[in-house]
Amino acid sequence: MENQATETRVLMHTNKGDIKLKLYNDTPLHRDNFIKLVKEGQYNGLLFHRVIKDFMIQGGDVTSKDAPMNKQLGAGDLGYTVPAEFRYPKYFHKKGALAAPRQPDDINPQKKSDMSQFFIVQGKVYRNGELDTLELIANQDIRKKALDKFYRPIAVDLKMLKQSNKREYNKRVTAVNAQIDSMILATPGHLIFTDEQRKAYTTDGGCHHLDGIYTIFGELTEGFDVLDIIANQPKDQYDRPKKDIRII
Repeated sequence: MENQATETRVLMHTNKGDIKLKLYNDTPLHRDNFIKLVKEGQYNGLLFHRVIKDFMIQGGDVTSKDAPMNKQLGAGDLGYTVPAEFRYPKYFHKKGALAAPRQPDDINPQKKSDMSQFFIVQGKVYRNGELDTLELIANQDIRKKALDKFYRPIAVDLKMLKQSNKREYNKRVTAVNAQIDSMILATPGHLIFTDEQRKAYTTDGGCHHLDGIYTIFGELTEGFDVLDIIANQPKDQYDRPKKDIRII
């Protein structure tokens, strides 16, 4: 592990190759916890116990070190949580994102992270049209409310204006669309992909549906080929690789 003035970098050796990670400074609770576990040697010998192609690879189950083959893993942790540190949309689940798993909302409404486990996103590549469709589906209820509020009360006037004064009509429609967009952006739960997200999701890929749900506290800087190798391993019904993939 190399401590630098601006960030912390971690070199993770596995029996499939090396992975290099950087940890974010603006998720200090997760960063410091990860550094602590690395220094204590908690990850030495543990497995990547859950791998799903086009999704992610997960490790850090403290019971996985000497686990017999075919044993279902994933429940082993250190018995404490770390408060959520969401920095969305600055950090999102692009390929290589390092994030912390957690318990579901019904028993963990504050979205606290379970440590020591972590996952690294592989994801899939999207087309821009797919992202457009995802936005439309996610925002359709909000857009309907916005249309009811800003468009429908003046729909008749706009129809008449379109016939009599095209320039004024275009001006009014532009203003209404701006009001609708502002309402969507101001409503919690809306989905508008940033330019950075679109670039990442349509080139390297990722898992957009995880955004804002899990804390991302770092990212892969080298070893994307190793990530792909691990994610593509044959696995059992529990998504555990049929041959152990170990953190050395």
